[in-house]
Amino acid sequence: MSDSPANPAEEAAARSWEKLKVALDAGDSFVFEAGAGAGKTYSLLQTLDYLIEDRAREFVRRKQQIACITFTRVARDMILTQTDRNPVVYCETTHAFAWDLMRQFKRQVCEAALSLDAWAERLAEIEAPGTLEVEYELGHRAIEDGKLSLHHDDIFPVLIHLLDNAKFRAVLTSRFPIILVDEYQDTDAALIAALEHHFFGVKGSPQFGFYGDHWQKIYGNGIGTIDHPALARIDKGANFRSVKPVVDALNRIRPELPQIERDPKLPGMIRIFHTNGWAGKRQTRNHWQGDLPPDEARVAFVRTRAALEEKGWDFTPEHTKVLMLTQRALANELGYGSLPAIFRYNDAFARKADPHIAWFVDQLEPAALAFQARRFGAMFEALGRRAPPVRGAADKKRWSQTMACILEIRANGTVADMMAHLLATGLPELPEDVAKAEHKLAAPLAEGEERSRRLIELEKLKAVPFTEITELARYHAGTSPFETKHGVKGEQFENVLGVFGRGWNDYNFDSYLRVARDPGSAANTAAFERARNLFYVVCSRPKERLALLFTQKLSDESLGTLTNFFGANALVDIGGQL
Repeated sequence: MSDSPANPAEEAAARSWEKLKVALDAGDSFVFEAGAGAGKTYSLLQTLDYLIEDRAREFVRRKQQIACITFTRVARDMILTQTDRNPVVYCETTHAFAWDLMRQFKRQVCEAALSLDAWAERLAEIEAPGTLEVEYELGHRAIEDGKLSLHHDDIFPVLIHLLDNAKFRAVLTSRFPIILVDEYQDTDAALIAALEHHFFGVKGSPQFGFYGDHWQKIYGNGIGTIDHPALARIDKGANFRSVKPVVDALNRIRPELPQIERDPKLPGMIRIFHTNGWAGKRQTRNHWQGDLPPDEARVAFVRTRAALEEKGWDFTPEHTKVLMLTQRALANELGYGSLPAIFRYNDAFARKADPHIAWFVDQLEPAALAFQARRFGAMFEALGRRAPPVRGAADKKRWSQTMACILEIRANGTVADMMAHLLATGLPELPEDVAKAEHKLAAPLAEGEERSRRLIELEKLKAVPFTEITELARYHAGTSPFETKHGVKGEQFENVLGVFGRGWNDYNFDSYLRVARDPGSAANTAAFERARNLFYVVCSRPKERLALLFTQKLSDESLGTLTNFFGANALVDIGGQL
């Protein structure tokens, strides 16, 4: 990787790299703070290349590795590819890294797991805890055939427990003298606290490098910022993503981490639309208070889009991303508005936690689209083991007929119609958890028995037009121009329109903007930081054009903040047009 600067952003990046090399050579632990668009991942890869070149031979001789801990498997795979899977680099997700260390201490892991409250009800099932094998393959709690299976949520509490063990810490340090943590702000806060207690500033500990941006922490259990006397702070004051007007706005939003753009001459555009001029009655119920009624909010969006199109915006998915706060708003816009009202938790459909939704989106929909395109190999690949083998002409005809019927139901039927067809034909085979739920729903209730929440939700799902499932699948496939704000951290787009309203008790952007220029006056620090971070994530996604639409009424203080961030000429009141 070249160190030669070619533009203002690269000059700023080069200065941060020199500071980083000093810390690496001195063996000092550090926090590398890289704001949006700074090229945090590039700097992490630059660090790995530098360490490989400088110390690989020594590490191989000592049978040691550089640990690189990531937040997602996608990031892990990218880093492994970029480092040519060099054996001196151990790259894994935080959970996999923890389990790899813990599996050598299975007795202690078993003891620690059984001390957790989540295992209390299962203790009666265990006659001899010391004889149990421990595994973490299935990801759910179970005690079966002499094996204790850990849940995903058990891993960090157990690891924290094991860090109290001096031998465990010695094994960790001996194997990984350098530990680099990607997206540190989203790392479990309790785990970071344990590392701080046992390692930070302690002689003989591993050298830690934390890469990330605490203003981009948007998950509840993440540490956010790390501030410790033993950790050097290195800021990367570059922005390779956005044009100067956007970078200037980001610097006003976040003056403590000023960035320099790559080319001061590139043009850009910022427009901030609000609806304060609307004279009608706004919503008053719970966390929708102050927002426009749904019909007017929809009109506000249409007016905003039309105004931007007049300025040359291209709203095709390749050019523009519309970011919405809530899955309810997104669902209404995309055409699967029934789903949020059915499920108690958005995760059930938004993250495919419901087995029926997961089956439809991950297998049935891709198979149907492949059949429609006459890509039969891809169809069977999508269905995987759910597709019985084709042994002759009769099987081909049967598959053709059943898939043709599936296409018809996709267009004109309901989820109930689709499930009736699948159950009747047996093609493709249903996943076990889907089939079990269907049989339970069809079975008569015993006297005094009540349906589980899962079955009540399934019964409601049956009435939904299957076109809503198709639209949900489109969203998951990334072919929609819409996304939730949470779903785009780390992404970048040519143009971004962020839609800010109410609908979620965790976020009130008027409350945030009212005190954004004086954070110390915030009544609730956690709520302030949640809103600030999400606002920053949205504003830092575009490369060329940024627009924001506020459907909730804004205070005079909030309008003043927006004027300060973006300039008076950027603000447009479209309330009178609704």
